[in-house]
Amino acid sequence: MATPKKMLKVTLVRSTAEKIASHKACVAGLGLRRMRHTVTVEDTSAVRGMVNKVKYLLKVEEA
Repeated sequence: MATPKKMLKVTLVRSTAEKIASHKACVAGLGLRRMRHTVTVEDTSAVRGMVNKVKYLLKVEEA
């Protein structure tokens, strides 16, 4: 039996306007499109890296 995958609930709480291009790319890579948009993503090292890079723009919860 496979173990369930850990998931993260990520919400964009600050605007990406006038931010570094690589930070905007991380937000887009997470699937976030606008303020207060929430997505559920798999908890992998790649996702954790993107979240850590732009943590000042996000709210992250275990899902």
